[in-house]
Amino acid sequence: MTSSEGSITELQPGERPNLARRSLMEAIGTFALVIAGCGAIISNTTRPDSLGGVGVSLVFGLVIMVMIYAGGHLSGAHYNPSVTIAFTLARHFPLRDALAYIAAQLVGATAAALLLLAAWTSKPAHLGATLPSVGSGTALAYEVVMTALLMFVITAVATDTRAVGAAAAIAIGGTVGLDALFGGPITGASMNPARSFGPALASGTWGSFWIYVVGPLLGATLGVFAYGLVRGPKSLLYASEEAPRDGVRSVRLPA
Repeated sequence: MTSSEGSITELQPGERPNLARRSLMEAIGTFALVIAGCGAIISNTTRPDSLGGVGVSLVFGLVIMVMIYAGGHLSGAHYNPSVTIAFTLARHFPLRDALAYIAAQLVGATAAALLLLAAWTSKPAHLGATLPSVGSGTALAYEVVMTALLMFVITAVATDTRAVGAAAAIAIGGTVGLDALFGGPITGASMNPARSFGPALASGTWGSFWIYVVGPLLGATLGVFAYGLVRGPKSLLYASEEAPRDGVRSVRLPA
């Protein structure tokens, strides 16, 4: 809709932005995740115990929560390539949009990591890069399980009309924080290839990076299909089949 001045285009209720704008929201959301989460890791390293493990976990959960509130009604608030791929495999998200979303998420994460590099040339904590403190097999198992739990919750609140829409952002942010609490000391609790890619690129830390690609992709796929199994195949809906009822419920993915 054009305003009376003829210079501002506004979205009508239920109208989604075009792919370019949705992708931009994905880049901004992933940027916020990395700048806040990895920034918290750096702060905790350079100012010992200023946040602690619980504080860092809280930051990751909070930034996801607020960015879902900010962008869920615009892009669906994936902010994670494994989420986008899992929803695409489960036919909740169109393949034609998936590549644009993934590219935007990687760009957003990289931009945030490069900004951290500019601010911290000494690369404390490898700029928040994810590195396992255990063997590869154990680390992979943790990433699979953590991401599966996260994706299970995301699928519930994003695709099931019976889920409490107003709590969607809180549920997803809470799951991220919970995973970070028990998995952070083990793997860094990535659950997100883009979150790991940006700091790895900026810091040149590629050790065991494959874990943070394979683990989240496997886990997200398990999570989305596990919820489909629990819910029942005849009840699965495309996210576009019902218009959002409120701002948070519109975390449902755009088709």
